[in-house]
Amino acid sequence: MEETHMHAASAWTSNDGPISVSCRVHLHIWPTAIVGSQKKENLTPIGSKIAELSESRSELLTRIQGLKQDLQSWRSKLDTQVKIYRDVGDSFFAVIELSELKKSLNVEVEQLRSEFQELRTTLQQQQDDVSTSLRNLGLQDQDVSEDANGTQNPKVEGNTEEDQAPPIENGKEIQQ
Repeated sequence: MEETHMHAASAWTSNDGPISVSCRVHLHIWPTAIVGSQKKENLTPIGSKIAELSESRSELLTRIQGLKQDLQSWRSKLDTQVKIYRDVGDSFFAVIELSELKKSLNVEVEQLRSEFQELRTTLQQQQDDVSTSLRNLGLQDQDVSEDANGTQNPKVEGNTEEDQAPPIENGKEIQQ
């Protein structure tokens, strides 16, 4: 575009295109060749821009699809891990529960052992007391050991008067 100042106000055309003169005598020259080429230049970049944008859009859609698939895969893996950790957690708590049950059972077994030991001691004491009482009554240890082996002691278990030993009090036989 050319700009020229003139002393007169008029309008004419030149070989380069239309010339317009303003009231102030200011000229603007717009060559037609430049105007036509600008329109073509403006149209060409728009077409290439549209092609670029379409290609970019396709690439973005492809990436979005890939990201969606990755996200679904990630969610699936996460769900699997959560299930595994829950199962492990359940197993862990089951192991803890079994461990606590084992400890509880061990305590109960120890209590039973202690009680059986007390019973054994009490039974032994009672057996000793019975043996002492039988000795005081004049029976021998041999008769007691035969009773322990399952043989009958005719003096103790007989039903007739002859088979029974006479009652003894303070180590002396009592007459009936």
